Amino acid sequence: MAKTENKRVTAAVLIIGDEILSGRTQDTNLRDIARYLGVHGVDLAEARTVSDVMEEIVAALNALRERYDYVITTGGIGPTHDDITADAVAQAFGVALHEHPEIIAMMSARWGGELNAARRRMARVPQGGDLVKNPVQGPPGFTIGNVFVLAGVPAIMRGMLEDVGPRLKGGAVTISRTIRVEGSGEGVLAAPLEAVAKAHPGMSLGSYPFFGADGYGSNLVLRSRDPDELAATVVELIAALTAAGVAQVREVEA
Repeated sequence: MAKTENKRVTAAVLIIGDEILSGRTQDTNLRDIARYLGVHGVDLAEARTVSDVMEEIVAALNALRERYDYVITTGGIGPTHDDITADAVAQAFGVALHEHPEIIAMMSARWGGELNAARRRMARVPQGGDLVKNPVQGPPGFTIGNVFVLAGVPAIMRGMLEDVGPRLKGGAVTISRTIRVEGSGEGVLAAPLEAVAKAHPGMSLGSYPFFGADGYGSNLVLRSRDPDELAATVVELIAALTAAGVAQVREVEA
């Protein structure tokens, strides 16, 4: 994977499927994609979920691929009538679909004999598209332009991601460090956290409160591409919290 230093490289995820919006299926792909992209120096900047409606998929895809460096879609590339992602991607790029000979050969070798219409649907790829390997089972995904089209089944999607990573031109990898505060609420933390955040506008500082039988507090997560600035800011924030009267504050493993 090529690195683009000092440049923020961004991506969006487009989750496609009525089953996600209805609540029948719980999406876990977004979490896995975000973690995978972060390791490759790509920031996940937006995620959308759309139903199995052609116009909605096309509109969302065109908006996202124009705004971000990469778009990853999940879902809608199976054999049934409502699997219309390939159709929507082809329409968004203004190209025709064709049955990819490598996919036809792959499926013929696996299932033997004449492929039925449902299985042939999974061989359709937009003209000009390249394949994304599927090391788990079934046909591959595909990529065209800055869009990667992956399966919705989590195990298969994760396998396909391994072929996406080497194609990404990532920026500097974002690293994070965590400060744990116990026995103090966000009302006490807000002022010192805001002061440090304003002093370091290029960093991300977030507060994630916790409550439980063992007490309450917040995990303060600092993220940056500059390890030296990050280390200095951790020291600065701990000092600011201590000066504000926060007694139980320490850095912990993320």
